[in-house]
This record gives sequence, structure tokens and C-alpha cells, in this order.
Amino acid sequence: MKTLKQYILLILALPILASCQKVIDLDLGNDTGKLVIEANFTNVIGTQTVKITRNVPFTQTNTYPPVKGAKVVMTNAIGDTRTFTETADGVYTANIGGLVRETYKLTVETDSKVYTASSHIPDQVFLDSITTRPAIFDADKGKKTLSVHYLDPGNLVNQYRFIIWKNNVQVKTVYAYNDDFNNGRYVSLDLRVRDDADDDFGIYAGDTVKVEMQCIDKPVYLYWYTLMRQSSNGPGGGVSPADPPTNFSPTALGYFSAHTTQSKTIVVKP
Repeated sequence: MKTLKQYILLILALPILASCQKVIDLDLGNDTGKLVIEANFTNVIGTQTVKITRNVPFTQTNTYPPVKGAKVVMTNAIGDTRTFTETADGVYTANIGGLVRETYKLTVETDSKVYTASSHIPDQVFLDSITTRPAIFDADKGKKTLSVHYLDPGNLVNQYRFIIWKNNVQVKTVYAYNDDFNNGRYVSLDLRVRDDADDDFGIYAGDTVKVEMQCIDKPVYLYWYTLMRQSSNGPGGGVSPADPPTNFSPTALGYFSAHTTQSKTIVVKP
């Protein structure tokens, strides 16, 4: 009888115990307001772009406040400078091009603070071709595997970044590789085109696919490789588990990449 009374009292007490549970707040990384600089400078004469924004909370990934009125200056190895013009809110451009094997310094001044970064344009490795073939998985759905082909020079340490556009829309996935395991070899590299939110996302017959190949220096490679390991959303899409290593001083989110560029486009065959 005593055991039965204890059991009944326990049942009656459960709602009270449940209502007294401690509420635990999870830190989702909603740090915000940090400066984000995305600067690309290529060896091809044309529009070079520096985009400056502020990062946003983890829960708001579609709005990136632009930083207006900044001063952006590019300096080469012999001290020649070129000032970028703000052509849209937070977007600064200049119609110039870089030289292979030269180092460039980018200076960004905003809110009475000066940020600097240097990047070196390495020797260009040429993209031979891009091809597709039936995917090992989901081939029955018509999916294709995309591959890039190039000869890696054996006398240099090389780092690469690839960017893919499918039907004129950039694929979010980040692709960054070095030549640790294929130095001096002819490389056929599969680039997995995916979207974690859509299992059917991929490349199919009839798609127009463009691939840009960049030869990048080691600090820029470390930035993209770290980002590739963490997410596929890019530097402005909220605070990542650990910020990728930047080449800006003092520290800002983002990167300055001086690199070579080459692109090839194909229409995927059945």
C-alpha cells in the first residue's frame, strides 16, 4: 500500500517538475556588424571589383548592409596606385589588370580605420577542358558528373579555386585544391555540383555550364579551403563556426585575392 501511494504521488508531481525545467538559450552565432571585404583582382584587363558589407546574424542570410563611402586603393610593387570608384552601394570598381608574378596591396579605409592586405598573382596554369559523364549515383535520374582537366607543373607549388555557373547562376559550393597529391601530373578532377537543400540539384543534359579556373596564392587558398570545409554559403552569409583565415590586417572578414583567371563553357550532352 505504501508503494502504491508513492507511485500516485510521483504521477501527480510530474506536471510540476516539467513546468520547472530550466530554459536553455543556444548561442547560434548571431554576432553581427563585422566588416566583410570581398576583393578580386585578376590578370585580365577589365572591371576589378571590391565589395564591402557588414555581416548579418545567422538567422538573416539575405540582407548584407553595404558599406558606402569607403576609400579603396590598389598599389603595385613599384608604388603605382589606382583608386577604385564606388559604382554601387558598397561596390568599388576599377578598369585595370594585374601582372603574373607581381604582388599587389589593397588598402580599404572606412569609419576612420585602415585595412590592408597583399596578394600575389602566381604563374598561370591553363585549363585544358571540362567534360561531363553519367554520375555514379543517381545516373538513372540523368545526373552528370562534371570534371576539369589540366596539367599541373612539377616545378611549382600550385593552388586552385574553381567557380561553376549552371545556366548563368553561380553554384554556391566552394572548390579549392592544391597539388600536394598530383604535382607535375595531368589532372582530371571531379567537381561535385550539389545543393544540400535539394537532392535533385545537379547537372543534366541541356544545361549550359561555365567553369572558371583561378590560380591563387597560399593565403587565399587557405581562406577558400577553410570555407569549403565549413559551408558553401560564402563569407557574407552569417557567422561560420570559425571565421576563415583572412589576409587583411587588422582582421576583417573576407579576403583579397589577386589571381589568374580562365573560363570554359559547355552545353551538356545527353
